[in-house]
Amino acid sequence: MQPLSNDLIKAALDQRGFSYFVDADGDIAGNFQGNLIYFFRLGQRQEILQVRAMMQHVFAVDDVPRLYEFCNTWNRDQLWPKAYVQVTDDGQAIVVGEVTTDWEHGATLQQLDQVILCGVATGCRLGEALGELKSGPPRSA
Repeated sequence: MQPLSNDLIKAALDQRGFSYFVDADGDIAGNFQGNLIYFFRLGQRQEILQVRAMMQHVFAVDDVPRLYEFCNTWNRDQLWPKAYVQVTDDGQAIVVGEVTTDWEHGATLQQLDQVILCGVATGCRLGEALGELKSGPPRSA
């Protein structure tokens, strides 16, 4: 067991051969099937890992009620990631998915790998479902 660290997150990503980058704030992220996925460390001791998937599909603010319905159905039917709607500063609506795990007592590389794989795979699946929603039948006026 090791304390959660950026080095441990990078080791898990490297082990899978996943491409990633570290941004100016020191956060680790990667592009997975067009979705920007961050690997945030949160908590007082940065012991919580949050795999946050920012979906590539952008919607109009008028779509927010439909996106709420989509997220409610997704969260009812799927365990991961938990999905929510976010309106951006420029007035567009996106859906974000999150898988969060508390590693207060540390983690092994294998445990961390499983959570990262879960966050990436289910985040991409959420992105695919949103793509279907976006390209689906036109809304009624």
